[in-house]
Amino acid sequence: MSLGQHLIELRKRLYLAAAGLLIGAIAGWFLSDFVWDQLREPIYAIINAQHRNAQINYPDITSAFDLKLKISLYVGLIVSSPVWLYQVFAFLVPGLTRTEKKYTFGFLFTAIPLFLAGCAAGWIVLPHVVELMTSFAPTEDSAFINAQGYFDFVLKLVVAIGIAFVLPVFIVLLNFAGVISAASIIKSWRIAILVIVLFTAIATPAADVVSMFLLAIPMVMLYFAAYGIAWLHDRRAARKVLAFEKEFAL
Repeated sequence: MSLGQHLIELRKRLYLAAAGLLIGAIAGWFLSDFVWDQLREPIYAIINAQHRNAQINYPDITSAFDLKLKISLYVGLIVSSPVWLYQVFAFLVPGLTRTEKKYTFGFLFTAIPLFLAGCAAGWIVLPHVVELMTSFAPTEDSAFINAQGYFDFVLKLVVAIGIAFVLPVFIVLLNFAGVISAASIIKSWRIAILVIVLFTAIATPAADVVSMFLLAIPMVMLYFAAYGIAWLHDRRAARKVLAFEKEFAL
């Protein structure tokens, strides 16, 4: 394909991805009320847990509309992800070698489930985080929480943990690409655990030790799982090199 044909193909893929995102956003508009009901459940749980008044606050006239639109866009981004991910790979894959295709598809089909699992883990610890952070207010005070600020807080927590769960896939990818070895991965296990604990301590409140360990334990397990896969790959690669050397010697 010439440069002009590549540009035409890129434009076609962008249009299809945008159409998928638009349709997903429209679906997200109708699902936004249900999603928001689920997101604000931890706020209402404060009423029973702390015996205080807790309410979501909309400080501006357009705050409710802006929030509904933001939820619709994010829901649309998630719902339409198979469409725009396919368009990205449909544009890139024809230019890749067989080995690059194998690595790319392996990364895709591993990273997406891990990202979703990380988001689920963030959702599980969210009620603990909300309850702990609001508990610092005096019991006689009410909790009036800004809707936009609360949604951004939930989004950052859930997405950050989802991304953290994908990091072991990058470690395996770097190993398969020959950048790092399994020996170097296991050699740095103490530093890795320290970084994981620091990350979970930052992602969760410092006083919420339970939530910190709920996140840290699966991340540590994923790190050692990445080491195990890298070790098997290095072992297989070493066998191929040894067999080649023996054949060459003969």
